[in-house]
Amino acid sequence: MGTRFFDVGTAQLAFDAHGEGPVVLVAHGLTMSRAADREQGLTPWDGLAKKGFRVVAYDARGHGETAGREVPDDYRWDSLATDLLALAEAVSPDEPVHAIGSSMGTATILHALTRRPERFRSVALTAPPTAWETRGVQQRMYEMTAAAAETMTLEDFVTASAAAPAPEIFAETWTPGPPSIDMAVLPSVFRGAGVSDLPDPAEVARIEVPALLLPWATDPGHPLSTAERLAELMPRAELEVAGDIATIRSWPDRVAEFFAAHP
Repeated sequence: MGTRFFDVGTAQLAFDAHGEGPVVLVAHGLTMSRAADREQGLTPWDGLAKKGFRVVAYDARGHGETAGREVPDDYRWDSLATDLLALAEAVSPDEPVHAIGSSMGTATILHALTRRPERFRSVALTAPPTAWETRGVQQRMYEMTAAAAETMTLEDFVTASAAAPAPEIFAETWTPGPPSIDMAVLPSVFRGAGVSDLPDPAEVARIEVPALLLPWATDPGHPLSTAERLAELMPRAELEVAGDIATIRSWPDRVAEFFAAHP
């Protein structure tokens, strides 16, 4: 199925759907998109369509084919959670959904879980971002990135991104491409992320939805400490750490198994 659009008031969320069965929402990371995730090919979530699921991947506002405004608050993680919940109601009005997140997408799902846990069967949370006590450095970095992006061309931004050190786990495969965001909107997206954090730990501790936590090692922007803290807080969480690319590539099969166990 090709791209469809869903109106959330201040944006038209672009999404597509493949397969039949319980719905799985796929929420990508910051500066990524459905297309970028598929081109990267690290975790081909579309494969879940062959395992009895309806995979609904969407572009967060300001990303990919979803246009965005130059309004930083639009890109706060709690704002993105409002979009995700609205899309869940549209594509699966009568049944709860499964959900897969990566980094920003993981944060989006966590905020949605604290507000409407009954909308979810189970979730897979990959690459949980730095949060709480460790969040300050990332927030300052995002503000610096936003300020720099205001004076850069797309080519300048891609060059600067390529010069940044890669997480050790991706050292041999790191080939950053252009952001899936219009350069006019990019500073607002980073500022929205910069003032965001995961929900308060007390709220996270009340999430009873089964969760598979899938961090990778050696990435300061997505430290194991966040995933470990989530595993301590969430009463029905399972934690599995990837130490190499091969393990990350196996995640779709593991997630399909986890979702099947929580129908």
